[in-house]
Amino acid sequence: MKRESPPDDQGYPAVFDLEDESEQARWERKGRERPEKFKTTTQEVGFIFAVVMAQLMSEFFVSGFIVLIPTLARELNIPPESTTWPAGAFSLVVSTFLLPLGRIADMYGAYPVYVGGIIWTVIWSIIAGFSTNEIMLDVCRAFQGFGPAAFLPASMSLLGSIYRPGPRKNLVFSIYGAMAPLGFFAGIFFAGISAQYANWRWYFWIGAIISAFSGLAGFLTIPSDIAERRAMNVKMDWLGTFTISVGIILVVFALTGSSGAPHEWGTDYIIATMVIGVVFLGLSVYVEGWIAEAPLLPPELFKIKYMKPLVLALLLTYGGCGIYLLYATQYMTEIQGATPMQLVAWWSPAAVGGCIIATVGGFVLHLLPGTILIIIASVAWIVAPLLFALVPVGGQNFWPWVFPAMVCCTIGIDITFNVTNIFITTSLPNRQQGLAGALINSLLQLGIAVALGLADITVAQTADQGVAQKYKNAFWLEVGLAGAALVIFVGFVKVDKAKAQATADERVEVKS
Repeated sequence: MKRESPPDDQGYPAVFDLEDESEQARWERKGRERPEKFKTTTQEVGFIFAVVMAQLMSEFFVSGFIVLIPTLARELNIPPESTTWPAGAFSLVVSTFLLPLGRIADMYGAYPVYVGGIIWTVIWSIIAGFSTNEIMLDVCRAFQGFGPAAFLPASMSLLGSIYRPGPRKNLVFSIYGAMAPLGFFAGIFFAGISAQYANWRWYFWIGAIISAFSGLAGFLTIPSDIAERRAMNVKMDWLGTFTISVGIILVVFALTGSSGAPHEWGTDYIIATMVIGVVFLGLSVYVEGWIAEAPLLPPELFKIKYMKPLVLALLLTYGGCGIYLLYATQYMTEIQGATPMQLVAWWSPAAVGGCIIATVGGFVLHLLPGTILIIIASVAWIVAPLLFALVPVGGQNFWPWVFPAMVCCTIGIDITFNVTNIFITTSLPNRQQGLAGALINSLLQLGIAVALGLADITVAQTADQGVAQKYKNAFWLEVGLAGAALVIFVGFVKVDKAKAQATADERVEVKS
């Protein structure tokens, strides 16, 4: 069997015999080639744009809303103790329904789930822009969360199933990871412009416009996997979905609502929701381990080497990330006096850094051990909140304190996200790529939701120490979480180079 390579010095194509090609050379070649599902480079570029925008949009609707909270509280008469709910409702719905919607993507195809999630997001973003009171805003934010819960695992499933392990996959996943800080920056940017120069409603409508363009690109360029997924005969775990969802909602509700409850943890409804939530999570463990025929979290997932400690470390890391994103914004606003547009400027190093890391990471992830990269990222995640915890109160202190914190922030999130996403998607077979996407984003969203609940408790319990110090206490909590994650990564997780290799399905075929 012959294959033509690029032309030689005289302009004639060199020809080599694929039968003489070594196994590793074959994986290297396949890991660099354009996937067969794309007929043209234009289609691949459109696909990448559509899929990576999923990550940008999810961050857009989190970060920008934080900037809008003071404006919304004033114009919609939202009391201070209720401002966490419109922000928390979105993340809570996303974290709760990622797993079941990831399973639906494995059952019916990531393509329709992605497009459907985008359409849903557009509709509820438009409606949210017409909110007239707190209740309407809360409902819109909650329903809006179902969109990312659908298109996030679907987008990761598409990337994981279409791209083989190798440099091309590394580059695409790096671009995907860069969309997290870029989306966070975009959210702050458009929220700042809307709040300071226009009307807060435009923040939601701009998000709807961006989402619509992404959905259109996806509709036109994403290869349909409906027939392929249906042929896999993947089943839904409805009982597991019910017990896990109810458990997560109640536990996160108790954590988030305890600080604002009349008697805090002594409040009856806080105690009740926490106890019932823990009971349901306990039931979910029994259901998933002994009853469900097709559990949402199959046991073989945790039989993958290093997966258990990796999951724990990522929960701690992403939880710390959520604390940093929220409280760094609040500290810069309330203590350092930053205006909405100053926030845009101060967060710009994280956005620019994300783009740089994406560009560089795509070319070095197959050359450097993942463990070394994760350790670098973990140390950066300790330094970022440590700088805010130690920054002198008074003055803006951007260059000596905030700027290096932002650089460390993007190093921490981008490297961790890229290295671990490639590891997880490469470890799972094609029929479980929806699970891979759901697991990755569930760890991110759930880690943030739980850690923010703990941070909220910390801030509320130390409010008598002053506004600046109570925020610094939240940063110290993040330092602790990041330090624990570093210990787990160093002691219990080993990730090799993201080199070209056989897929999980191909490795199974060889063994059989």
